[in-house]
Amino acid sequence: MAYLKPDRPEKVYVPALRKAKKKGKKLVCLTAYDYPTARIVDEAGVDIILVGDSIGNVIHGYGNTIPVTLEEIVSATKAVNRGSSRALIVSDMPYGSYHINEDETVANALELMKHGGAEAVKLEGGRNRVKLVKRIVDEEIPVMAHIGLTPQSVHKLGGYRVQGKTNEAAQALIDDAKMLQDAGAFAIVLELVPREIAEMVTNALEISTVGIGAGAVCDIQVLVLHDLVGLTFGRLPRFVRQYADLRTKMTEAVQAWMDDVKSGEYPNDDESYGLPDAVDIEELQS
Repeated sequence: MAYLKPDRPEKVYVPALRKAKKKGKKLVCLTAYDYPTARIVDEAGVDIILVGDSIGNVIHGYGNTIPVTLEEIVSATKAVNRGSSRALIVSDMPYGSYHINEDETVANALELMKHGGAEAVKLEGGRNRVKLVKRIVDEEIPVMAHIGLTPQSVHKLGGYRVQGKTNEAAQALIDDAKMLQDAGAFAIVLELVPREIAEMVTNALEISTVGIGAGAVCDIQVLVLHDLVGLTFGRLPRFVRQYADLRTKMTEAVQAWMDDVKSGEYPNDDESYGLPDAVDIEELQS
């Protein structure tokens, strides 16, 4: 008996990333933190949705990612999970959720997977996280690593600056990436890394690199959705290309609605509900 293939793209699972790298096929990743944006990016064909701790900056208005809680990421992941049917859902482990001990880290990762609906977790750090990554992977939880600029370490790094700018620092990044691969990570984010170093890392690994401010050679590119569509405030990073200006569009829509309300043009009769014929207005008025 022949079976018809479903009329929709195949669900993305972790092994698909390595297959894509072998074929030289570029993949794309965007952030989402709620149901409607998850539906939009998933239906657009994005391969990976990152429920990032950037939720702190673009949703909650924090100055950095450090205040973001596990509960906030779990809640956002639940919403994204309901809005996505194809993309691989990766959830950030926020600051403080993997810093105390391995057992607590595994418990927090399990919370994201079991109750949030994540399909993988991401954590920041290089060689100092190798043992932790191996432990999480040993518990059957896929891990995406993150090196270069690690935003949760902003105070230690002294701001958001390009990393790997010396021979020693560049070699450390390459070594960290190899160690994280050996520990079982299925992909590694390279953030704010010179494109030449990102290319060296990408070519040295069997697993995928996920670039953000790391040049075009990375196997996967990731951006914060709000940066992409113009829903952020303040100066954008150099690596962001803004493809829409939704902030202006939304402002114009709100102002147009306000004008119509104040002029009496909204709501009109078609946007209101009238009484059925069975209701006698004169009787009600008597």
